[in-house]
Amino acid sequence: MKQAVPILQDRVSTYAENFKANPVLKAMSHALTDNGIETIASVHSARSQEVFHFSINAKTLPVANQMASGRCWIFAGLNVLREKVAAKYDLDSFELSQNYTAFWDKFEKINWILEAVIELRDRPTDDRVMTWLLQTGVQDGGQWDMLVNVIEKYGVVPQSAMPETYQSSHTGRMNHLINRRLSIYASEIQRAYKSGASLEELHDRKDSMLNEMYGFLCTNFGMPPQNFDFEYTNKDGEYGIVKGLTPLSFLHDIIDVDLGEYASLINAPTFNKPFHKTYTVDYLGNVVGGKDIHYLNLEMDRVKELIIEQLKSGELVWFGSDVGYDGTRKSGIWDDKAFDFESAFGMNFNLTKEDGLLYWRSAMNHAMVITGVNLDENGRPNRWKIENSWGDENGQKGYYLMSDSWFDHYVYQAVIHKKFLSDTEKEELLQEPVHLDPWDPMGALAD
Repeated sequence: MKQAVPILQDRVSTYAENFKANPVLKAMSHALTDNGIETIASVHSARSQEVFHFSINAKTLPVANQMASGRCWIFAGLNVLREKVAAKYDLDSFELSQNYTAFWDKFEKINWILEAVIELRDRPTDDRVMTWLLQTGVQDGGQWDMLVNVIEKYGVVPQSAMPETYQSSHTGRMNHLINRRLSIYASEIQRAYKSGASLEELHDRKDSMLNEMYGFLCTNFGMPPQNFDFEYTNKDGEYGIVKGLTPLSFLHDIIDVDLGEYASLINAPTFNKPFHKTYTVDYLGNVVGGKDIHYLNLEMDRVKELIIEQLKSGELVWFGSDVGYDGTRKSGIWDDKAFDFESAFGMNFNLTKEDGLLYWRSAMNHAMVITGVNLDENGRPNRWKIENSWGDENGQKGYYLMSDSWFDHYVYQAVIHKKFLSDTEKEELLQEPVHLDPWDPMGALAD
């Protein structure tokens, strides 16, 4: 930074005088002494639009709670699937085991990282891809295609067949230990390679690593069941049981859904990602040999149209968004018009969705389920109903509201059944995808 200009003391004096001469900033400094920024910038008139009534409103089960874990994408996916079981057996409460799905996701991610290290065994640790892999490690978060991979390989089970443990709901320390161990494994693999170990010998080493980590996961999550009975009581208090199930038979016979018939749509309005093209993300995934990450980039108006069509058919929608902005957890409202930071500070904070992605200020970080929408007299959406997985103490018993303008700015991904796509869009899905770098914002994990 040889040509960089430092801050000069006389300029600081000018800045201080300018601040003292600005009555708005002085008033704000007094107000912010004992109040949060959101409180001061709250727009009262916006509340009239934050009404929990929806013209399309699916009946759904009570919300779940991911607790202190980053498994929102798993909860959201299983929340969609559990509704099929509840409808089939007339249940008013039911959950699929998030613990079971998270166990296999963790185990597959460990293998994914180890295979990547073996593939990149001749690269230095400061190689950008290797650095990204080692720093990212194994996390709780994921994306839709990763969920499909785990479910299609391992099936699903009711929560009663593999209940939560403390560790499955509080994953921070466990993840830390997994990634410390992975760093040791990576160093062993690279040192063995430098000592002349063959590829077969490296995979033999990996097998012993997987054996060790399987045991570690079992101590934290419990051992995944291979067989179980599905017992339930319906809304009329009638008891039922389906005996002799496996996780895969529960998926295929009880839920009866083909996850391969769903498409992952994104809205990435950046110059380097043209619409109507497909994309994948290198080195992002969990199940080796599973489905690659695969998106079709569409304009937001079209994404909304497809979501509304699916909701009208009675089917919920898994989606991913950035919940870091313009929301209040207690009231369960996400609305970019609910706060006026510009007037509060006399500054422009309006970042376009494109620049938010390009300049690393926004990306998908949370997955939820769209269960309803309100359409105005012209058939246009103005607010959306969301099933979250943060428990029932906030929002409307855990259900949240998104304004349509917030939706435009912060929703990045939605999963739609292919039957709702146009013939052209179905053809576009078959394109060879553009490969994105592992660190591309569209490769962000929902947690």
